[in-house]
Amino acid sequence: MNRMMAIVEREMRKFFRSPALMLASMIFPLVQLIILGNAFGGKIRDARMAVVDQDGGTQALRIREAFDSVRANIRTFVPVYYDNEKQAVEDVRNGKLDGAVIIPPQFSRRVYEDNHPQIALVVDNSDNFMSSALESELTDLTNALNQPTVEPRILQQTALSIVELYPYIEYMKYLLPGSLTLAMFVSVMIGGGMLYIDDKARGVHEGYLVTPITKLELVLGLNLAGAIKAVMTGVIICVIGALISGVSTIFNPVTMLGLLVMIVLTSLAFNTMMFLLMVRIEDPLVPRAMFGILNTLLFFPSGSIYPIQAFPPWLRAIARVDPFTYAVDGFKCLLLKETTLAAVWGDMLFLSIFAAVTLGIAIPLFKRTL
Repeated sequence: MNRMMAIVEREMRKFFRSPALMLASMIFPLVQLIILGNAFGGKIRDARMAVVDQDGGTQALRIREAFDSVRANIRTFVPVYYDNEKQAVEDVRNGKLDGAVIIPPQFSRRVYEDNHPQIALVVDNSDNFMSSALESELTDLTNALNQPTVEPRILQQTALSIVELYPYIEYMKYLLPGSLTLAMFVSVMIGGGMLYIDDKARGVHEGYLVTPITKLELVLGLNLAGAIKAVMTGVIICVIGALISGVSTIFNPVTMLGLLVMIVLTSLAFNTMMFLLMVRIEDPLVPRAMFGILNTLLFFPSGSIYPIQAFPPWLRAIARVDPFTYAVDGFKCLLLKETTLAAVWGDMLFLSIFAAVTLGIAIPLFKRTL
């Protein structure tokens, strides 16, 4: 134990003597949380919507009044009135407008006759986010216009009542579990992977070989040191990220305990995985080249940015064996849903088994020779 702790002490001293290394593993996830949290997930505001009124009747006036109400309240779009349909469509095609609503001739008459009245929405569907937002808003408007002026005394249609279990969760809060997981991964990648290979290239490990340290002690010492670095990063990012995004659940004692356990298990799983990947590598350029690949392969399929249910089958298979998936799910339950440890025991079990299996494979592969 003393020899193993000597390795841990050496690694931690080296880590603390390099503040730039410590900051590098924390700044990137925080910047991602702040930038992506504000760049994605927000509501569309002030989109330019052309309105071409070819009818001029009372029902067309109702639509124009509804559009003016949107501009004055939720401001999803700003109506811009056109006289020429072709010019409006061309401006949408050229990017000057985000969409165009065409009210055809005889629209009001068709409404009074119940003769399938229609209005057209022209959107630039090369931008799915913008087109989906405009389509959703126009669908809500048309549904509201279709409601009868006097409600019938007897309910004729089935109504849907939506019950939300949690308050509105901004995208920055939704992104926090993924950013926390990514911060620990970056810490392991830099403090465990790259430094491990650099030490081998500089001959530091040759010094270990002339000591009575056993292979098991050496492997456990290196992994424990890397896990401690990741735990420190995880705790710091969890507190700072929660304060930035406005998540107050970290002050709950039960949640704090669950977060600490999840951070420790996630750190162990990531560090043993990284050690397994680097155990036979000698070239210090390899981990730097692998960083981008591992980040894409592990982070994005984890459900931290987009729900796993939307993935194709082959990508879901990757998500099922990805430790990021279980770390993100556990942090999401604790930070956003305020659940107890009973809700995340499956995630903790997977991370524990994953760490034990990867460490068990890495130990025989580790060479205690030059």
